[in-house]
Amino acid sequence: DGWGAWDEEEEEEESTCKTQTSYWLQDCVLSLSPANDLMVIAREQKAVFLVPKWKYSDKGKEEMQYAVGWSGSLNVEEGCFIFLFSVSSECVSSALCIPLASQKRSSTGRPDWTCIVIGFTSGYVRFYTETGVLLLAQLLNEDPVLQLKCRTYEVPRHPGVTEQNEELSILYPAAVVTIDGFSLFQSLRACRNQVARAAASGNENIQPPPLAYKKWGLQDVDTIVDHASVGIMTLSPFDQMKTASNIGGYNAAIKNSPPTMSQYITVGSNPFTGFFYALEGSTQPLLSHVALAVASKLTSAFFNAASGWLGWKSKHEEEAVQKQKPKVEPATPLAVRWSQDKFLGGYNRYRDAQIGWIQTVEDLHEREAEKMDFSPFGSTRSPSRVAQFLVIYAPRRGILEVWSTQQGPRVGAFNVGKHCRLLYPGYKIMGLNNMTSQGWQSQTYQICLVDPVSGSIKTVHVPFHLALSDKKSERAKDMHLVKKLSALLKAKTSNLAEAKELILDIKYPATKKQALESILASERVPLSALSNITQTLMDTLKNQEFLCVDEGLLQFCANKLKLLHLYESVSKLNSLSVHFNLSAFKDLAKLLRLDEREFARLQTLLENYKQENTQTTVRFADDKDGILPVKMFLEYLECEKDMILVKKLDEGEYVALGSFFFWKCLCGESSTEKMCHTLESAGFSPQLLLTLLLSVWLYKEKDILDEPQSICCLHTTLSLLSKMKVAIDESWDSQSVSPWWQQMRTACIQSENNGAALLSAHVGHSVTAQITDSMAEKKFSQTVVGADTDSWEALSLDTEYWKLLLKQLEDCLILQTLLHSKVRTRTTRVSSLQAEPLSRLSVKKLLEGGKGGIADSVAKWIFKQDFSPMILKLAQWKKETESTEEPVEIDKNVSLENQGAETELLHLAYQQFPCSLELDILHTHCCWEYVVQWNKDPEEAHFLIRSIDHLRCIVNAHIQHGIALMMWNTFIVKRLSAATYLMDKVGKAPKDRLCRRDVGMGDTAMTSFLGSCSDLLQTLMEADVSSDEMQAPVLDTEDAWVSAEGPISIVELALEQKHIHYPLVEHQSVLCTILYGIMRFSLKSVKPLSLFDSKGKNAFFKDLTSIQLLPSGDMDPNVLSLRQQFLMKAVSAVVQVQYSAQKARGLLEEAPLPAEKDKDWPALALDLAQHLQLSEDVIRRHYVCELYNYGMDHLGEEAILQVHDKEVLASQLLVLTGQRLAYALLHTQTKEGMELLARLPPTLCTWLKAMDPHDLQNVDVPIATTAKLVNKVIEYLPENHGQYSLALNLIEAVEAIPS
Repeated sequence: DGWGAWDEEEEEEESTCKTQTSYWLQDCVLSLSPANDLMVIAREQKAVFLVPKWKYSDKGKEEMQYAVGWSGSLNVEEGCFIFLFSVSSECVSSALCIPLASQKRSSTGRPDWTCIVIGFTSGYVRFYTETGVLLLAQLLNEDPVLQLKCRTYEVPRHPGVTEQNEELSILYPAAVVTIDGFSLFQSLRACRNQVARAAASGNENIQPPPLAYKKWGLQDVDTIVDHASVGIMTLSPFDQMKTASNIGGYNAAIKNSPPTMSQYITVGSNPFTGFFYALEGSTQPLLSHVALAVASKLTSAFFNAASGWLGWKSKHEEEAVQKQKPKVEPATPLAVRWSQDKFLGGYNRYRDAQIGWIQTVEDLHEREAEKMDFSPFGSTRSPSRVAQFLVIYAPRRGILEVWSTQQGPRVGAFNVGKHCRLLYPGYKIMGLNNMTSQGWQSQTYQICLVDPVSGSIKTVHVPFHLALSDKKSERAKDMHLVKKLSALLKAKTSNLAEAKELILDIKYPATKKQALESILASERVPLSALSNITQTLMDTLKNQEFLCVDEGLLQFCANKLKLLHLYESVSKLNSLSVHFNLSAFKDLAKLLRLDEREFARLQTLLENYKQENTQTTVRFADDKDGILPVKMFLEYLECEKDMILVKKLDEGEYVALGSFFFWKCLCGESSTEKMCHTLESAGFSPQLLLTLLLSVWLYKEKDILDEPQSICCLHTTLSLLSKMKVAIDESWDSQSVSPWWQQMRTACIQSENNGAALLSAHVGHSVTAQITDSMAEKKFSQTVVGADTDSWEALSLDTEYWKLLLKQLEDCLILQTLLHSKVRTRTTRVSSLQAEPLSRLSVKKLLEGGKGGIADSVAKWIFKQDFSPMILKLAQWKKETESTEEPVEIDKNVSLENQGAETELLHLAYQQFPCSLELDILHTHCCWEYVVQWNKDPEEAHFLIRSIDHLRCIVNAHIQHGIALMMWNTFIVKRLSAATYLMDKVGKAPKDRLCRRDVGMGDTAMTSFLGSCSDLLQTLMEADVSSDEMQAPVLDTEDAWVSAEGPISIVELALEQKHIHYPLVEHQSVLCTILYGIMRFSLKSVKPLSLFDSKGKNAFFKDLTSIQLLPSGDMDPNVLSLRQQFLMKAVSAVVQVQYSAQKARGLLEEAPLPAEKDKDWPALALDLAQHLQLSEDVIRRHYVCELYNYGMDHLGEEAILQVHDKEVLASQLLVLTGQRLAYALLHTQTKEGMELLARLPPTLCTWLKAMDPHDLQNVDVPIATTAKLVNKVIEYLPENHGQYSLALNLIEAVEAIPS
């Protein structure tokens, strides 16, 4: 625990000053739960309950600290009557924390909660929960409670030992009260449940039943300070007869069977130690029997007593018992059976000491049988031994000592301070039994020390071997030598000669092996010293007698020595510089069996890959290639017979070991031939060496691409490894697959470093072809003598597999180059989803990704770059213009500027994957990728918009239909349903908070979402119609990727979708448009579902492929009225938005409709009118009137052309003209206006005065414009119309008004 070494012997002299300033902790009652989950500190009537919590210390280290869980005064139950103390003056005198076992199956044997038992000076004992809630209170005696102790269940160590019952014992000045543990456990659980129910119901009246207990009166004792309840014991027949003879003489009689007794031990004064026995199962006064006392005056005397278990009684005792009349409950008196007034002389100088006991169980795995006791019959494993230690804390000297029992030496001493408290609970968890105690090893402590000065709690743990620490114990001596060796190795200057002597002095083979392992694991010991020590130890073992030699240790030394010699040989080869032959580098293309065009293409691909894949790797100052510490070398390798094997390592450790063996060879700085010969001679298998070689080659891709000559070195190394024995099976021929080459191909397939993998595959193909050619040439030369074999290449199955892998790796390299390219700098805000890096590719990943894996990877890159769908068409257009000379139409709205790099990279990918990246397939995967990312963050509304843009670009209607339906079912319908019911509930466009709560997005994002839903359903309907006119596509795959297996592709899933029920989709689309209009124009007092009848409402959000009962026939007039009101509100809002936008730009006469992408709201309103069974002409007339109302007469003139009933429209416009004229003549109050008004006909004047200009939204309309409107009205009104003459008068009035 960091207190010092166990063999430390420091002591502080006792202070001559007798008076010490007592620290605050000494005045408090202290208790710590053995489970370490609760601490109680109490003083007088106040208490604090502390619970442990993990926190960061000032040094940033996570440690457990105690925090206040509850604090306050321990309230006393009202109505208690106390004889010796008043309630107000009672104080806490003792405390105990008892963890209670859980009754749940999932946590059998674990503590459930902790009960706090508090003893008071009034004699009361009260039980509390961890939160200070009183569970139970009972007055057990009139005297103050001196001490609380608990005994919990323990598994008997030996057969035949009586199991001890659990028990709570309470010590009073002249009595001991015991409460059975089982009944206490059940009572506390019941009280806790009752308190919880009462708190829930608000009832505070709780009347728990009293506890059942036994009370024993302690006689013939002056004062008691401590006690122990030993438990149930049975007297042996010999002790029974001996005691009877001493008391009753020769004629004493005894019972046939010895009785069962409970033993209690007390410590105090007069006597110092008292032993009491209570007979179990008897109700009469017990054990005023024989008491043997050893007086302090060195004399012995027999006290006259009677024994209930000896078979004879004394009348004097019975009379004395009858005279006792306890006031609370009668206490059965117990006389002292025997006592002792002298303490062991060795400890009488420890005044005010605090003690505790520790039991340590031996670990059987550490016990080693001595070879000198070798028996041909073997030996059975003996049970674990248990050692007992005494812990003494002497506060006057501030020292904590640990002594071995019995009469053993002191095994440890620590300076701890003079104000500490030693806590020794002596119990564990209450409520366990022989079954539940074995399920879980409770994390309980035996002894701990509380230091108030440092504010820390330290537990005491004693190693078992300290119980053996006498002069004859060789194991203890060995452990001492191991500790000394460890200290020596940690020193700055190590004495290696002394370390060698220490390891030779160790006797036990297991300990000797442990010492050698610590030396080999040291970073301070040089290689030569390691070899010397290991060799010396092995020589010493060989010189011992045969029966005494530990074969395991001898083999261990031999294996480590072999590895040390190998390390030395490899290090020596790496240190020798070798001149690299550059002639092989000049013929690199020939070496790889490539022509000039193929080699140039390979160089171009690798150069592009190197530029785009600039990976930054962490390199440390002392991280040098090809250097491996001997410590790590020994940890990585192990010997098995004549072979050297590699332990289970991670990728970095494989690379480190491979670099140590081969990096210098790959750089041309070491002899490849000598290195391979050394490793083969040491016992490495060629397969293991190939794994190490490829691990370093594939990992150090960046260094390899910068040093092309390493390809020649790899070719040489691979050729040498292939020529080793058992590398290539002798039975291998051209028609079979060699496991050797398959191992190399597997490594290339799994690697994500595609550049290095492609180069290693070219080298592997070259070496395979070279070996195949030599085998074929040898075979051919035996049959045809003198034949010319230079102009042909032998075919083999492995060669074909290499060609397939080369194509796959080249494809993967091009795709990797595309995915990790940064083609442009983004100026707009980048979503965190787009900032996530793309994972690296490998052939294995693409094969496991299924037929859609390649398109899915490209779609993720397109999402990250956020390209427009037209970019994909541009790249396709470039591909088509190269293959054909005919011009290809392209969208004129797409700018061709700054698209060179993007289209070029995509163009290369299209060439490499003509099937997997077919345009419809790529658009489908992009559509799905965008909607998946939108679903992760619905606030990114443009993701869903971009997804539908890609959806619209899909040419084949079958794919378009399927993917749109999948989007609807997977991502859209649930959110749309939530939005619909929310808008119907509030009756208007909901606020941002409500949108986030119910739909999961803000109001702005929800508006865009509803628009996208409308577009999605519209596209779905169009695709359903178009799919009848075209065939389903035939999906194909490139030859190199036919073997791809994995999840079914998105395109295949789309083609499997059922056809929709068109009327149901159309019905759902109408609702989406209505919802979008409400949100877009912030309409109020509109409940969208009220615009439909019950059939229409029930059909919403159902499976679009199912047949639903839809509205038919005439609609309810009330519903039609609501629909018309909604559409007129929507049209008015459209015109208002348009007017506001024009007014803001100052282009009132020229601005088009509101700036909505692909949304012609007047046309949408007419479509809605048609679907909602309303007159379209009513909506058209309302739209025209609203345009004139807002003074946008030029747009109104265009809209009039669409109106069918122009006569009704003219009547409506006539009113609007009157409002404009009334404003000009009556509200401006000009002199000219008044004069003109006087000249007008009376009928016209009366009509104008009835007009209300406040209904006009725009009154600043020129008179000339109004004159045009009047002419329109005259044009559309028939002469026989009742308002025709009024219109003629209006023309005259307008013309008379000066413009």
